[in-house]
Amino acid sequence: MATIPSHNLLTKNYHSSSPFKTTSSSEPSFIHLPEKRSRVAAKASLSRTNEASLSAVISRLERERQGLTDGGGEQWRTAEDFRRRDKKTVEERRLRDTWRKIQGEDDWAGLTDPMDPVLRSELIRYGEMAQACYDAFDFDPSSRYCGSSRFSRHEFFDSLGMNGSGYEVARYLYATSNINLPNFFSKSRWSKVWSKNANWMGYVAVSDDEATRHRLGRRDIVIAWRGTVTQLEWIADLKDYLKPVSGNNLRCPDPAVKVKRLVERYGDDEDEELSITVTGHSLGGALAILSAYDVAEMGLNRSRSGKVIPVTVLTYGGPRVGNVRFKERLKELGVKVMRVVNVHDVVPKSPGLFLNERAPHAVMKIAEGLPWCYCHVGEELALDHQNSPFLKSSVDPSNAHNLEALLHLLDGYHGKGERFVLSNGRDPALVNKASDFLKEHFMVPPFWRQDANKGMVRNSEGRWIQAERLRSEDHHSPDIHHHLSQLRLLPS
Repeated sequence: MATIPSHNLLTKNYHSSSPFKTTSSSEPSFIHLPEKRSRVAAKASLSRTNEASLSAVISRLERERQGLTDGGGEQWRTAEDFRRRDKKTVEERRLRDTWRKIQGEDDWAGLTDPMDPVLRSELIRYGEMAQACYDAFDFDPSSRYCGSSRFSRHEFFDSLGMNGSGYEVARYLYATSNINLPNFFSKSRWSKVWSKNANWMGYVAVSDDEATRHRLGRRDIVIAWRGTVTQLEWIADLKDYLKPVSGNNLRCPDPAVKVKRLVERYGDDEDEELSITVTGHSLGGALAILSAYDVAEMGLNRSRSGKVIPVTVLTYGGPRVGNVRFKERLKELGVKVMRVVNVHDVVPKSPGLFLNERAPHAVMKIAEGLPWCYCHVGEELALDHQNSPFLKSSVDPSNAHNLEALLHLLDGYHGKGERFVLSNGRDPALVNKASDFLKEHFMVPPFWRQDANKGMVRNSEGRWIQAERLRSEDHHSPDIHHHLSQLRLLPS
């Protein structure tokens, strides 16, 4: 038998009757050809080859190498493509069968060390849904749409290049611009703006694609919150924001947020399960925990028949939110929380720099009623950017807090003490999308992501103007001021 290493060949997806056979994907891939037959075929082929036909063969092979289809429209793949496809199939099957564990049913016991590949993929996927809030947010003060989403909700994921997400945005989330959080809201310098009272904060989406629901093993409702797009001074101002929470006098700030309606619509479907996943980065992570608490405390995760829908929170670089009693209440409600952090990031260590979950239990017991005593909730997955050979040993706090960097660290994390190896093929260049964190020899320019011509387009008269954006369906609730006043987040 003649054995030809397949890394120099392009293999095609043949039918079972084909004489070509490949080895299993766990070993180096080879294509086995009958020795005599291959030599005869090669000799006959060469005897008929002239200069023109050879050029045509080379051109065809080059097109196939670049991923183009052959004349019959069939896609040619490398052996590595087959291995990736098989790996993806295995992971999707595992997710469909074990999604409850991936969503924290057992508090992720045994899934983070060593790192479960399905959990890693899901943490990256939900992190990208949180990153979409930054990518879609217009924070340019020169834009009259500053503070809004750059895309309509009907074209949200497609506009961001996330065509295969399988989710559809059901609602945009807004907050008023006079909330007491400095450096959080972006305002336009122009007098004629889309709104003087609100900023776009995130979205509610649901997995409506049948193939996606099949892959996930259920229908999924996602609530994604945006974090800050300015400096991190806001974290120092959170020390005064620990307020009493009571399920008796606090109502969901926006009942039309569609979570309850979606639960009532899909919660009792006998043919599929339903889940609620809340995600966010930075301050968006804090909002994710608070909104998950709100959903569970108000019973918004109960279907018409009383079925309880699981609620999971996945945060990235989020601060502490409440005290020990808040942590205990969240656990009683069954809300599962996974916090992904960079150990060099200052935000997850705030507020509660001294009185926190790391203090002795006796001290925390005495101080638990104090307004500056904070406690993290849920499980923590701690990552270290110094383990990545792609990243600088930066002391810039904004780099350590960068979401794209966190997703990069997730891609290479395999467990404590394990070597950093990228697993999902996520492009490291994404780290420098809004930072200067990659090492210089990778030659990726810092802060490379920007809108074409800053959103300026030519009109029918040949003049450059800011493109119009449709805002017909994207308005915040008219009573949002009243509810934020109840939360004591509006100035008196």
